[in-house]
Amino acid sequence: MTPSPDTRLRRFSRAERAVHWGVAILVLILIVSGACLFFPLLSGLVGNRDLFKWLHTAAGFLLPVPLILAAGSAAFRADLGRLNRFTPSDWAWFRRSQRESGTLAVGKFNGGQKLAAAVTAGALLVLFGTGMIMYFAGVFSDDLQTGATFVHDWVSMALSILLAFHISKGLADTEALNGMMAGDVAESWAMAHHPQWVAEMTGAESQSESEDPATR
Repeated sequence: MTPSPDTRLRRFSRAERAVHWGVAILVLILIVSGACLFFPLLSGLVGNRDLFKWLHTAAGFLLPVPLILAAGSAAFRADLGRLNRFTPSDWAWFRRSQRESGTLAVGKFNGGQKLAAAVTAGALLVLFGTGMIMYFAGVFSDDLQTGATFVHDWVSMALSILLAFHISKGLADTEALNGMMAGDVAESWAMAHHPQWVAEMTGAESQSESEDPATR
């Protein structure tokens, strides 16, 4: 007998995927253009510093746009609430023995994902604020501009390392990547990594079916 295909669960809505990839593209433009502006060797290779300066500025101003547009999505707001709450299972997830035990009630996002999201959001806020100080140089004092430039450069480098790690983890887990690409994941994968979220999803679906007059 041919086994039935693994059930697929909807992990991310279209709006959530759109904001993720919108921010990802803008951040990638910021990293590449910033590197070309920061490193003289790269500036010499590209040969058009003004173009990369314009790209860096434009991407920086556009960065909040996907997040503002996504605020109208209930799924996006719900995920923000999930990311903003750390449960005991999230803290236990940072202990490898607990993580590998398979007994943790991990929700839609684990502790590492929540921490990475918080650090990334904080870094982007710092970069946006310091970028505004650097762009509107005539409004601020020289000392403030110097400090903003220093912070902007070092936070950019730290964020680049974090994002490189994030990308490597995503590429290593094809099912997780599919969740952000196509929106759904295999239930078996979700049970292995996010069992509490599966319970919430299947429970909600069962309740919805029981309340549907057509199923009675």
